Amino acid sequence: MKTWLITGCSSGFGKRLAFAAAQRGDRVIATARDVKTIETMAEPFDGRMITLPLDVADATAAEAVVAKAVKAFGGFDVLVNNAGYGLFGAIEEGTPDEYRPMFEVNVFGLIETTRAALPVLRRFGGTIVNMSSSAGIGGGAGGGYYNAAKFAVEGISEALAAELKPFGIRVLIVEPGPFRTDFLGRSIAIAAKEMPEYSAVSRRQYRETNNGHQPGDPDKAIAVILQAVDAADAPLHLPLGPIAHAIAERKLTAFRNDIDAWRDVTIATDFHQP
Repeated sequence: MKTWLITGCSSGFGKRLAFAAAQRGDRVIATARDVKTIETMAEPFDGRMITLPLDVADATAAEAVVAKAVKAFGGFDVLVNNAGYGLFGAIEEGTPDEYRPMFEVNVFGLIETTRAALPVLRRFGGTIVNMSSSAGIGGGAGGGYYNAAKFAVEGISEALAAELKPFGIRVLIVEPGPFRTDFLGRSIAIAAKEMPEYSAVSRRQYRETNNGHQPGDPDKAIAVILQAVDAADAPLHLPLGPIAHAIAERKLTAFRNDIDAWRDVTIATDFHQP
């Protein structure tokens, strides 16, 4: 039996993962910024799930949640950093009031929650699941701020994987493509400033035309995440869905082409050449 601490459980993958883990017999600490939105989640599970408030943008809030988790269950062995949201719009259209709060949640909130959880995880070992996105694999027009936040999640996660391996802690970076959750509803902000120069690439219409029509089945995604957390040979990177895989393949091909085309020029930069 595993014990999970999951952020962002009011909707989407966080809510589904909390239910799925509890339904299979695991214990779950489900958190949300507004705990009233998740209070009834724990009722069917006979004490195996508790719900706690956690605003990940509050740098000190995670420590209180970790302390309560330890008091309730003695600890936990899976941390899922799921809380986050997106921002669509061209880079020039975005304003600090729009993109800085997104980084506070998606990046700094993940960092603070992880830092608070690590003393517990180092004692017991376990797994950190960081919810990235296919947007963390390759950047695209109209999603640059969200790309940047998820690229940061990828870099943090890769560093953590190396730092925490000696403690028996694994890191799993989940990179979903478009799945039929409410991400394109309540979890997407649109830059208020609209510039006609970027009308073709700002992705302003993407939410309206794609929300509710995403090809990915979120329940199948949750099953894969559970399988990966349980597996002895889980990968560091876990792209979910054919679109995420296609983005990864394009990124790998383009990166290889860039490296190969300029190899002789770019490696001839040391003081002493062999």
